[in-house]
Amino acid sequence: MILDLIICSAAVPRLESLISDLAFILLLGAVVTLLFKWIRQPVVLGYIVAGFLASPNFEPLPSVTTEANIEFWAQIGIIVLLFSLGLEFSFKKLVNTGGSAVVTALIIVAGMMVTGFGIGHLLGFTNINSLFLGGMLSMSSTTIIIKAFTDLGLRQKKFASLVFAVLIVEDLFAVVMMVILSSIALNNSVEGGEMLMSVSKLVFFLVIWFLVGVFVLPSFLNRCRKYLNNETLLVVSMGLCLSMAVFSVLCGFSLALGAFVMGSILAGTSYAERIEHVTTPVKDLFGSVFFISVGMMVQPQVIADYWWPILLLSVVVIVGMTIFGTFGMLITGQSLKVAIESGLSLTQIGEFAFIIATLGMGLGVLNPEIYPIVVAVSVITTFTTPYFIRMADPAYRLVERHLPRRLHFLIDRYQDDAADATAEGGGSTRGAWAALLKRYLWRVALYSVVLVAISMVCGRFIQPMLDSWIPSWSRLAGVVVTICAMAPFLLAMVLPPPMNTKSAGLSARQLRVPRIVMMVFRLLIALAFIVHTLASAYSLRVGFLIGLGCLFLLLMLLSKSLNRRLREIETKFINNLNERDLRRSGKNNNLISDLHLAHIHVGYSCPFVGERLANSNLRGRYGVDVVMIQRGPQTIAVPSGDTRIFPGDTIGVIGTDDQISSVLPVLEAGQELTPSDTVPEFRLTPVVLTGTSPLVGHTLATAEVRRRYHTHVVGIERDGDFLDHPAAEPLRPGDRLWTVGPAGHAAAMK
Repeated sequence: MILDLIICSAAVPRLESLISDLAFILLLGAVVTLLFKWIRQPVVLGYIVAGFLASPNFEPLPSVTTEANIEFWAQIGIIVLLFSLGLEFSFKKLVNTGGSAVVTALIIVAGMMVTGFGIGHLLGFTNINSLFLGGMLSMSSTTIIIKAFTDLGLRQKKFASLVFAVLIVEDLFAVVMMVILSSIALNNSVEGGEMLMSVSKLVFFLVIWFLVGVFVLPSFLNRCRKYLNNETLLVVSMGLCLSMAVFSVLCGFSLALGAFVMGSILAGTSYAERIEHVTTPVKDLFGSVFFISVGMMVQPQVIADYWWPILLLSVVVIVGMTIFGTFGMLITGQSLKVAIESGLSLTQIGEFAFIIATLGMGLGVLNPEIYPIVVAVSVITTFTTPYFIRMADPAYRLVERHLPRRLHFLIDRYQDDAADATAEGGGSTRGAWAALLKRYLWRVALYSVVLVAISMVCGRFIQPMLDSWIPSWSRLAGVVVTICAMAPFLLAMVLPPPMNTKSAGLSARQLRVPRIVMMVFRLLIALAFIVHTLASAYSLRVGFLIGLGCLFLLLMLLSKSLNRRLREIETKFINNLNERDLRRSGKNNNLISDLHLAHIHVGYSCPFVGERLANSNLRGRYGVDVVMIQRGPQTIAVPSGDTRIFPGDTIGVIGTDDQISSVLPVLEAGQELTPSDTVPEFRLTPVVLTGTSPLVGHTLATAEVRRRYHTHVVGIERDGDFLDHPAAEPLRPGDRLWTVGPAGHAAAMK
């Protein structure tokens, strides 16, 4: 009892100091950010200034009682910030960014890393400090750029979309860089083997998390759809974020990496916008504490002592980002104007520089004076960013005016050649190889990672258990268990994926040689896994001989049902990966021929906002039928022509691929909006009429199907044929009605 009282009495002051410190910095942050909003400066800068005012370095104001309290909240801020960046990332976005963004980001990161490392040595820093400095200088600020583009009204420009793509790729590079820098810091050396192992380990675990997450999470969320209001979705998403962060630490990585991975997995689901919406307040709160903690590291004396390095690094960031960004865009085929606009937009460092600096401080390898230097550089480059973006047009005209004619001709020629190469059809041998490699290699890579994971799990956990249970037969049993566990994935790797040669513009003759080469390649990879498993238990000769027999046996036992099951699993994975886009475009809700249901969110700039459905004439203009409108918690099933369209509505429409593709940009025009809490289960359902159906003998019009059953009839199938004019046709027993409406409503028509 006495011990409990002592613990409680000790905990109360600590709790009070924790709350008082948080209250003080948040109130100070609120005042300063309101001031920065008034003078139209980035809020992030306001947080940094508030942190400086709350620190012991600014004596006129009281400071926080315990800096460890702020560090605790700041660590949570890093986790939530990385989770939010992951939500904006998504692996599908990375694929869609194309080579231009990847190459440009790689040039920027590599160029600035080398430049920063050299400048660090010039300033007298050690190797490890120079390496961390290069990492901090190589990452542009996503927050600052988005804010600047929004304020200047440039988000719809072509170069803005390319800059966003570069930032997405830089985020991924930053996560990889954090792992590499951590490994180098812990080993206190730059060893190629160690670095390669760290990167390989990172890639391996990223792919495993990605595979498991994409296969499990969308299905789990869809099963819980009706329970996921904003409150439960917030709890679920933050629980997943923190769980993955903890699991990441158990695997030897950082909390931030796990949070980023979970965010990127959830970014591909149809809940991404809602998760981003409900977690934004959490991100804003703890993110502000993180940036305030950054400001607390600012030391005026250090800035006064190191004013020359601060100015030098600021110039290096501005000039280096401009040169490398412009060069990266040019060599990927962008025009000179777009390249210069992109390069001048990337001239700052921000949140990832602070995160990398915090990592270095936490590992105890970063000199304390580097942190305030980097913060000062970030402040300077953040202030200058809007001015450099505005300078892009005059800078382009100046360069164009003074650029030698021959060099201008070479740039234009290179741009045209790059465009021709991109537009080149697939009907050539090169196109055949490109199509086959694109279709096969990612499958081989993903299945290889899964097979490596199975081998590791069996070797680390299954084999020791078998050694204790059946010592005499444990080696043979371990090999059998491992190969049996691998068998489905080996077969999936060997099986050729379905390919529509007509849509790819290729003939069977053009694909013959590439297909044979890829088949041999896949068989060799599968054989290598079997041989490795056997050789690790016996010998290489035994592994090779028995491996050939096992592979032949697996191929002989391959059945159509197993093939179909493997295809279903793969299709489910692909659908989960593309769930967000599939739900938006409706391409996975096929009904009749190529008709499908799509859920579209109405934007502020939609031309039909405020109009009645009848006046909008969506059917006449685009050929689509509106079957549902979700407005907040209200669901309007099969709305009448008098129903009006409002921003934020989720409209369920049915149509063909082309029809939905044409209406999507019109309805979604303007600001992207957050979907409603719950979208009801609207299904495409076939209903076979019985002899006792109340619809028999009536037409769809006289039966008032829309009003009485809140259901839209897409078509009527009779004796295997679809009727051309279903609305005026009397219904008969045995007719199959294809309907769209809330789940269960159509059953009353049978």
